[in-house]
Amino acid sequence: MAFDASKKDLVIAVIGTGTMGRGIVQVSASGGMHVIAYDEKPGGAAAAKEFIGKMLERAVEKGQMPAAEAKAATDRISVANTLADCARADVIVEAVFERLDIKQDLFEKLDAIAPPTTILASNTSSLPVTAIAAKTKHPERCAGMHFFNPVPLMRLVEVIPGLKTASWASEALMIIGRRMTREPVLCVDSPGFLVNHIGRGLGPETQRILQEGIASHADIDRILTGAPGFRMGPFTLGDMVGIDVGNAAMASMYEQFFHEPAYAPSPLMALRAAGGMYGQKTGSGWYTYKDGKKLEPALQAAPSAWPQSVWVRASDHNQDLQNPFLDYLKSTGVEIERSAQPSKTALILLTPIGYDLTTAVNDLNYDGARCVAIDVLFGLKGPRTVMVTPATDPKYRDMAQGLMAHDGQAVIVINDSPGFVAQRAVAAIINVGCNVAQRGVGVPADIDKGAKLGLGYPYGPIEWGDRIGPKRVLFILERLFAFYQEPRYRPSPWLKRRVMLGLPLTAPEGKGR
Repeated sequence: MAFDASKKDLVIAVIGTGTMGRGIVQVSASGGMHVIAYDEKPGGAAAAKEFIGKMLERAVEKGQMPAAEAKAATDRISVANTLADCARADVIVEAVFERLDIKQDLFEKLDAIAPPTTILASNTSSLPVTAIAAKTKHPERCAGMHFFNPVPLMRLVEVIPGLKTASWASEALMIIGRRMTREPVLCVDSPGFLVNHIGRGLGPETQRILQEGIASHADIDRILTGAPGFRMGPFTLGDMVGIDVGNAAMASMYEQFFHEPAYAPSPLMALRAAGGMYGQKTGSGWYTYKDGKKLEPALQAAPSAWPQSVWVRASDHNQDLQNPFLDYLKSTGVEIERSAQPSKTALILLTPIGYDLTTAVNDLNYDGARCVAIDVLFGLKGPRTVMVTPATDPKYRDMAQGLMAHDGQAVIVINDSPGFVAQRAVAAIINVGCNVAQRGVGVPADIDKGAKLGLGYPYGPIEWGDRIGPKRVLFILERLFAFYQEPRYRPSPWLKRRVMLGLPLTAPEGKGR
């Protein structure tokens, strides 16, 4: 069927003018299209138009757009009094309550009143598009068009064809997404689509780290916003999104993937949700808030303790990562022992990739009381991570912390864990991204785009894997799997095959996955 997605007088109808609907109306009008806004709540659509007008005026005041352009965009918005008034649109986007029966009922009504040439799109974030379209007589013109909140600021939009969606419909939505000045990605109708699926790496893994008592939620946030480069820690983000929303999404994804172990919800999050501790909007969640401002626990000051000498175990396979650490030690002036084995009083420093310190101490037969591990995978930008075991003497722990803080960088002490905090969190993200590619939910370039634009990650999972090195990522996952012996840490077959073949993860796709 011919559908001209580029025609100048294209009309978009948006049903539901809450936060998401308003944003979709705004980007559609700003993109030069005529928009019909409808809400079943009396006055809701009119209020939305007024709100959008003020947002565009504010953009003019900030010098982000000309006044004439803002007025023209507002003038392109009309308010519908009935659902039938939306039938003349070329594309109808629903942004109503996220419940399957409600969306199915709406699609059934729209299917009856709109011509077969009209595309019906759902802004669902988690419900199967195929199921939403199931009660229509024309499922071939139904698809998903998932925007992110706040819509005007989040440039990404997912286009999701259902199992019965015709190619002309999804192709048209890709063009229309660009006209809305968004970055569209095409993805398969599967749980969480692309972005929320990728998000199953960071949240579940960092909550597992917290649950095991490896580090506090505040220290996990500090570590990940340090050298790895996250704009916001997962617990700060969780409070901003809302723990009630995050917990429901996590539980839904877990159910839709038939209890995939890697996506298991956290009892710590469920408890806060049950107790009404939703984050910023309730004044408490992972953090406590006063007058809307996060009260962050103070970072522990580094002790003044100093080792008499240090002995560093030479790295077998990661000398390139250890060299900057050795240069740092030299800059402190501490005595570095050069012998094959440490003296009886030396602070023993290890720089493991993937390994936990206890396993290293056991395998290498070192004195556990004097052993401390330093994470060097992401460099030495603070906060630096010092890892100890139950056997580590507090005196040697303090020596290591004082030494690593010599140049004024913050230092965080964590309990023993395979892959520290940052290694295992980033490896989880990469592993999920590789599984998304394996399942064909999205192509590698879109997986990376989705993670950066939809989740705000510094790198996409696929490109991050290449930056670290696919072989290293696989090794970290293999060590996690060997230590915990849990299926949640199974390395992706997509990753394993590329490591075995010596291919970068960003290599062009061949015939097979």
